[in-house]
Amino acid sequence: MRFTTAAAALALLLLASSASAWEQTCGACPVEGACNCTVCALDPVYLGNASRFVILAGAGTTSSGPTQITGDLGVGFDQTILGYYNMTDGAQYVAVAGGDPAAEGFDSLTTAYNAAAGNVLCPISIIGNLGGLTLYPGLYKSTSGLEIDGSDLTLNGAGDVSAVFIFQMATTFKIWTGRQVVLTNGTKAENIFWQVGSSATLYDTSIMYGTVMADQSITSGTGAVLHGRVLARIASVTMQSAVFSLP
Repeated sequence: MRFTTAAAALALLLLASSASAWEQTCGACPVEGACNCTVCALDPVYLGNASRFVILAGAGTTSSGPTQITGDLGVGFDQTILGYYNMTDGAQYVAVAGGDPAAEGFDSLTTAYNAAAGNVLCPISIIGNLGGLTLYPGLYKSTSGLEIDGSDLTLNGAGDVSAVFIFQMATTFKIWTGRQVVLTNGTKAENIFWQVGSSATLYDTSIMYGTVMADQSITSGTGAVLHGRVLARIASVTMQSAVFSLP
């Protein structure tokens, strides 16, 4: 059984307590009476046929510099793959009539996106800038957009290598120039999911972890690094000399 200190992270966000979130185990869960918080432990978002892709782009991809990709790249029906890509352990696919890897990947992406967006297990309300925060496993929900700016975001797995983080946001996600997501205490990139209601931007030299599923476009700046996936359901993925690898 896994333990989640989601509500303790909320306490951090509200600046209601300076104590360690992991020290606030008993009674910290947002579900009444759930002292050890096991009822709030999340399962990973099932990606199905999308899991092989480091990039999926419904409206095609463009790379204005040599982007390094470890994993498969897929684009939507009759869309184009433009620019420079150094592929490792992967191939490029264009969706056709159905049954091909890209088409199956997009079908799975839609299912996974809707599952992430529809998760309602012990949600913690957050808003605005996550820079400088340390968050613990749980479901984080924003009715607007989220960003990482000014300082880095730390995701602390509390010693659980299976701990899951899901971030839901109604509009945009941005990680600004030079900022990064830092994983500590057991957190793994494969268990982090960012469900973005519109578009996501990874600015120059930012370092990102997890699977980013955007309803619209995803853009990355020069030198951006992602250990995870960029999966854009409807619009394009645009890159400038980025480094993307599967988690």
